[in-house]
Amino acid sequence: MPAPAYALIATDLDGTLLRGDDTVSDRTRDALARAAAAGARHIVVTGRPAPRVQPLLSDLGGAGLAVCAQGAQLYDAAHDRLLWSLTLDRELAEQALGKIEAEAGQVYAAVDQDGVDGLTLIEPGYLMPHPTLPAVRVHRRADLWAEPISKVLLRHSALADDELAAVARAAVGPLATVTMSGPGTVELQPRGVTKATGLELAAERVGVGPADTLAFGDMPNDVPMFGWAARGVAMANAHPELKAVADEITATNEEDGVAVVLERLFG
Repeated sequence: MPAPAYALIATDLDGTLLRGDDTVSDRTRDALARAAAAGARHIVVTGRPAPRVQPLLSDLGGAGLAVCAQGAQLYDAAHDRLLWSLTLDRELAEQALGKIEAEAGQVYAAVDQDGVDGLTLIEPGYLMPHPTLPAVRVHRRADLWAEPISKVLLRHSALADDELAAVARAAVGPLATVTMSGPGTVELQPRGVTKATGLELAAERVGVGPADTLAFGDMPNDVPMFGWAARGVAMANAHPELKAVADEITATNEEDGVAVVLERLFG
């Protein structure tokens, strides 16, 4: 059997592999199955924490690896365990929030706790941008730091996402990495952690390098992953920052953009 066009397919979830209702279309599922039959591996690379990924991987028949929490977690779906995780220092996170608020005024915060059973906690005033994701509301910000966390999520009542991300980067400096992963989703994660660093760890475990990797995404947090992979494909609904560095632009996530490319490459 000839070698597949790419040995590894890395896909973001929200706005990329998933439709707006959190499902994968039959066409995309079939395209992934054909790629797998040709010898390609599929790894999900997402900002979602591991507990919010496991049900989706089960729906895909996934017993493989997933890069979660913007690269801070490497998740083994077959055994429901974290192979690797890096937490964000909670005192540092609180300090970073203070610096951001000194520049931007009040922000509203949420956190994803570390671990396969970690919760998403939201402080008063924070509105979940993705209503299908479960969250627990706490009474005060101090309650967010009760357990180890993988990242902090930020929202602002007046600033647009790009504006908030820019202010946060300038204010936080070397304390943490700032990413924008979706509408209403600006995040703080451990310094130096990106989707690219997480994908590299996952790829090493399956014996694949960047030259054999095809990546799909839709938001600025996918930019490092596109820089690492041999080819980056942005969805038609992608943020302009990602489109600017993509090798190709496919159809939207609602129009099976991932499948369009995989069908061309794998039949």
